Amino acid sequence: MEASSDTLRAPAAGPVISGAKRATRLIFLVSGIGMSAWAPMVPYAKARLGLDDAQLGLALLAFGGGSMLSMPFVGWLAHKLGNRMVIVASGLLMCAALPVLAVVPSIAGLIAALLYFGVMLGAVDVAMNAHAVDVERHDGGRLMSGFHGLFSVGGLTGAAVMSGLLALGMPLGFAASAIAALLVMIVLWLRGDLLDDAPAAHDVPKEPLGMPHALAWLLGLLCFVSFLAEGAMLDWSAVFLRDFRGVSPASAGFGYACFSVAMATGRLTGDRIVGRYGPEWAVRIGAALAAAGFLLVACVSGAPASLAGFVLIGLGASNIVPVMFSAAGRLPGTPPAIAIATATTLGYAGLLSGPALIGFVAHASSLPVAFAGVAGLLVLVGLSARIVKR
Repeated sequence: MEASSDTLRAPAAGPVISGAKRATRLIFLVSGIGMSAWAPMVPYAKARLGLDDAQLGLALLAFGGGSMLSMPFVGWLAHKLGNRMVIVASGLLMCAALPVLAVVPSIAGLIAALLYFGVMLGAVDVAMNAHAVDVERHDGGRLMSGFHGLFSVGGLTGAAVMSGLLALGMPLGFAASAIAALLVMIVLWLRGDLLDDAPAAHDVPKEPLGMPHALAWLLGLLCFVSFLAEGAMLDWSAVFLRDFRGVSPASAGFGYACFSVAMATGRLTGDRIVGRYGPEWAVRIGAALAAAGFLLVACVSGAPASLAGFVLIGLGASNIVPVMFSAAGRLPGTPPAIAIATATTLGYAGLLSGPALIGFVAHASSLPVAFAGVAGLLVLVGLSARIVKR
C-alpha cells in the first residue's frame, strides 16, 4: 500500500473499518437527504416572497455557486484538519440551513441562506468522498459506488419525506426542522465511527501542497461530462417528454423518476460490477450505455422508448463519477482531499452550466440534437477510460 500524508497513521483494525464503512454510508445518506429536502420547499419560497421565474433562478444560482466556491478551499482544509472534523462540522452546519430556508423573509435573505447551504453541502461532499477513499483503501475492496448509491437513496428519501410531511398538513417550518433534527442526530451518532485522520501535532507533511496533479484536472473534465448528463435529465427530461413525445405535463416527471431509480440501482450494485470488470471497463460500459440511452431518446419516437432511454442513461452514468472520484483519491503527489475537490468542482460546473449549454444548442437546432451531442461527449468519456488505471 502506497503511503501518503492523507492515509492513517496506523493500520485500521477490522471492527474499525466496519464502523467506518457504516458511518460513511450514513453521511452520504445524510447529504442526499439534506440536499433533496430543499426541492419541495422551492415553490413555497417562490410564493412566500412573491418571486418571478428570473428572481427565483438568480436565487437558486447561489446554491450551486456556494458549493463550487467552497470546494477548492475545503480540499485544503480537510487535508490540514482531517476529513472527520470537516464532515462533522459542515454536516451539522448544513442541517441548520433547512429551517432557515423555510422561513427566510426576503430574497436577499434567501440568496444568503442558499449560498450558505451550498457552501456547507460542498464541504460535506468533498470531505465525505475523501474519507470514502481512505475507507476503500483500508478495506481493500470496491466501495465507492455503494457509498454514492446511498446518496442517491437519500435524494429520493429526502424529497419524498418532505413532500409527505407537507401533504399531511405539517407547517413548512416544522417539517424542515423535524428533518434537520433527525439529520443532526445521525451526524452526532456516526461521528465516533469516522476514521480519525487528523494530523498529529508532530507530523511533518510528506507531500507539499501545490497545484493538483494534471490527471486530477482530466478526471474532473470527465466528471464534467457525467454531471452534465445528470443535469440534462434533471432540467430537460420533462420538457422533452412534453414537447417532443406528447406526454402530459402531469406525467412528464416520470422520465426523471425512471432515471433516478435506475441510477440508484446501478450505484447500489456498482461495486460488484467494478470489482468484476475493473474500473476501466466499468467506465467504458457505463459511458456506452448512457450514450446509447441518449441516442434512443433522441432518435426513436414514442414515450416508451424515451423512458427506456432514461433508464439506460441512469444505469450507464451511475458508476462513472464514483470510479472517477476513487481514481482521483489514488493519484500520486496530490492529497486525496485536494484531488477530489478538483474533480468535484469541475463536476459541479457541468451540473450547473450543462443545462444552459443544452438550452443554447436546442435553441440553435433542437433538443433531440442537443441530446445526441451529449451522447457524443459520453463516447469521449468511454474512450478516455484508461485514465482510471493510472
